[in-house]
Amino acid sequence: METNSSSAPMSACNPQLDRNRIPAFPGRAFFVGLIALPIVLTGCGPGHQPSAQPAKPIPAAEVRTVKVESKDLASIQEVVGTVRAKVRATLAAKLSGRIEELPVVLGQRVKSGEVIARLDAEDIKARLEQARASLEQAERDWQRASLLFDQQAATRSERDAAEARLRVGKATVAEAQAMLAYAEVRAPFDGVITRKVAEAGDLAVPGKPIVEIENPSSLELEADVPEALVSGVRPDSAMRVKVDSIRKEVTGTVKEIAPAGDPLSRTFRIKLELPSSPELMPGQFARLLVPTGSAPAIQVPAGAVVHRGQLEVLFVVEDQRAILHLVKTGRQLDAETEIVSGLSPGDVVVTENAALLSDGQPVTIKP
Repeated sequence: METNSSSAPMSACNPQLDRNRIPAFPGRAFFVGLIALPIVLTGCGPGHQPSAQPAKPIPAAEVRTVKVESKDLASIQEVVGTVRAKVRATLAAKLSGRIEELPVVLGQRVKSGEVIARLDAEDIKARLEQARASLEQAERDWQRASLLFDQQAATRSERDAAEARLRVGKATVAEAQAMLAYAEVRAPFDGVITRKVAEAGDLAVPGKPIVEIENPSSLELEADVPEALVSGVRPDSAMRVKVDSIRKEVTGTVKEIAPAGDPLSRTFRIKLELPSSPELMPGQFARLLVPTGSAPAIQVPAGAVVHRGQLEVLFVVEDQRAILHLVKTGRQLDAETEIVSGLSPGDVVVTENAALLSDGQPVTIKP
């Protein structure tokens, strides 16, 4: 006996509706069945997975805090400048000639009077020999004329002429010797070779630089201060200088202030004497901190600010929890950092173990 597929039993997980059994005008029971069908099908899915275990609570951290206050701080404006050697010179030849020797290298320390460059001066040497020969002849003529004058065999004018030729001969020799000395370029003071403009074999010309020499033992800062700020600079006053390469501030003394400003840039050149330090070198970039008055500011200990990537954050204690605040820092003043934004007066800031905290972590404040 054949079994009709339409009469096959239906299971809840494999419902097969018999079209013959669907009434033409479904009643209330049919609609209730349709509503209950998704509930039955849902029960046929995979078994219910157990929920994950709740995360363990973060342990409380012991920290030290400080209550921040707004204080009046001297407002400053930075003016860029350059560290330079107080004693520096550009050496050039006083006569034309090929550079025969240049026995110095960059960074070499030289003593005052040491030969920096030597020129080929064969023509000057020949001129010196000629002058010496003329001087010897002039000496002999003067001796002969003097002897004849004493013997009344020569006139006074003849002796005077011989004496004049002798003086000219001596002057000619001295001139040739001076020119020969110019063939050697010597260091004018103790210093370091900081730049070589020429090399051995080049043609030296009067006024054309050969080397530059500086004495790094005494340094100064040169800065062009805008005319709106120059009134705050006084001779012999102490001013702070920030040197970025060494991440350090030094104090300089104002030694020179230009009496006239540059009409194009409207700035005044000033020079500050800097203290001796092995970290300072000529050519370093620096900033002169020019005071412009005072303004309220918020400062926190430098250890309170935490760097996370490119962000600067600190933690404020609220309801015994460390709440992370994004901040923007300003000046670094000794052991404190200025907070430009992200903090308000009266906030309690974590100053110890701040880098180990996470946002919302419970904290206990050390006494």
